[in-house]
Amino acid sequence: MDNTLLVSLSHQLASYRTMDVIANNLANLSTPAFKREEAQFSQYVETVPPSEGQTDPQTLTFVQDAGTIRDMSEGQLVRTGAPFDLAVNGKGYFVVQTADGDRYTRNGHFSLNAQGELVTQDGDAVQGDGGPITITPDDGDIHVAEDGTVSGAHGQLGKIRLVGFDDESKLQKEGASLYSTDQSPTPVAKPDIEQGTIETSNVEPVVEISQMLQVMRAYQATANLTQAQEDLMRQTIDKLGSVPN
Repeated sequence: MDNTLLVSLSHQLASYRTMDVIANNLANLSTPAFKREEAQFSQYVETVPPSEGQTDPQTLTFVQDAGTIRDMSEGQLVRTGAPFDLAVNGKGYFVVQTADGDRYTRNGHFSLNAQGELVTQDGDAVQGDGGPITITPDDGDIHVAEDGTVSGAHGQLGKIRLVGFDDESKLQKEGASLYSTDQSPTPVAKPDIEQGTIETSNVEPVVEISQMLQVMRAYQATANLTQAQEDLMRQTIDKLGSVPN
């Protein structure tokens, strides 16, 4: 395949990848505590033998997918008034128990299951210092203090566990707003939890749409280059075919 087409193909694949990431950001615009991502690429340089009529090797530069980076900045805190909606103001992650072990999230849209345990939308138990936090109808109105202490009509029911990590960029996304990591979690020294509040996604639709338009223009420019190269090859073949033997 012609080198021009190879280079164009690598740029087109990069555009496809970028569009996928942007589309995922926009799809999670209303997901509590979702963190936007951005596609990253690196330069891949390859030296190829000289083409006909050239004496020196050629250097080709391709676009290589280098993964994504996650914007860990906080979303806005929006008041909901729901007693089991909790938001972390500042650093920290809630700990939830899943079938695969402890996972971490900033999505505090919690509720109670049939057993009275505080759980995520997928039914995973939110962990306190002593395990899952259980609330019964006799506990009356529930109050969650800034430090995570959960209290009811008859006193303290538990304390929500809030942890942090040395390097948040190493958290692995697992879906359902959950993260996993090989790092050892450490308790947040001064937790700040707001009851009746939800952290929104940090995706800004205007920014995402602007980037989408830029990617579309870049893709079109690359597609035009590919089409021009194909037209040139077609014309060359036609002219060669019309030359008498």
